[in-house]
Amino acid sequence: MTELSRSAPQVSPKLGWLTSQTQLVLLVTLFALCLLISLAAPQFYSVDNIIAILRQSSLVLIVAVGMTMLLIAAEVDLSVGASLAFAGVVAMDVTNKTSSVTLGVMAGILFGGGVGLINGLIVTKLRINSLIATIAMMMMLQGSVYLYSREAVQNKHLQPLFTWLSTGYVGPLPLPVVVTAVLFAIGYVVLRHTTLGRYVYAVGANEKAARLSGIRPARIKMLVFIVTGLLTGLVGVILCSLMNAGQPTAGRGFELTVVAAVILGGTSLTGGRGTLLGTLLGVLILKVIDNGIIILRWDQDLQMVIPGFIIVIASYLDLLRKKSNAS
Repeated sequence: MTELSRSAPQVSPKLGWLTSQTQLVLLVTLFALCLLISLAAPQFYSVDNIIAILRQSSLVLIVAVGMTMLLIAAEVDLSVGASLAFAGVVAMDVTNKTSSVTLGVMAGILFGGGVGLINGLIVTKLRINSLIATIAMMMMLQGSVYLYSREAVQNKHLQPLFTWLSTGYVGPLPLPVVVTAVLFAIGYVVLRHTTLGRYVYAVGANEKAARLSGIRPARIKMLVFIVTGLLTGLVGVILCSLMNAGQPTAGRGFELTVVAAVILGGTSLTGGRGTLLGTLLGVLILKVIDNGIIILRWDQDLQMVIPGFIIVIASYLDLLRKKSNAS
């Protein structure tokens, strides 16, 4: 028996099963939530409400795809909320100045990618813990966006194409939902069926062993930071389109929602474990809860309280999972 298994408290068989069947438990939880909310508010199952849930979930899920990869690689990015807001301001400002929606969208996405690149360089080159590095980046972005623009940047030219990015439809589905589905599918294939995906898991599980196997962890982490940044920039553009303005405060608390959803989905905080299917279920659970709070007319401040509880509970379940595997 190893020292770890001797020192770790025993996990009950029921808790061990619970932590090993994350996706099944999440699916049952999602079904139960939908059932309970619909019993209290039958309008929950209206077409308009379901579309609203999908639209809200899509913005979180796009960034959560990148965040899942980051956490699997044993890193995290807490600057996504501030980066999202700044990217929206940049996108709207460039659109106004050039009268080109294409240039505005590209500027917003590339700004997010640039933030991801800087985060990656700080973590991989300066060897600064990603939690500390991205908190610092979040603070710098929150201050810098006001230096860039003291107030919200309005859509001066009212381009219909810019508004269509968030309000348009492809068949019966909102455009953001379609974009999310495509990006999710790409992320799923990359993580589960490509060499790059295997490298991400290997780096997160044991960076030293991955390096000895010929993998370059710094490059993998740099790439995942950039991908997360680009996805964040895209969401910043979509949110800016939805509000028809670049709001410097648009992303406050967004990073907590994303991290809560990813952890709830079963991705380990210490890396090497996680799935995008789990993340999808985590996002849907959070957004169904948010929607339930609104239609049941509860205090909407609960929408910020609940992710905090979820982070604590999911982190505890992750700890139980590790103890169960070690015993």
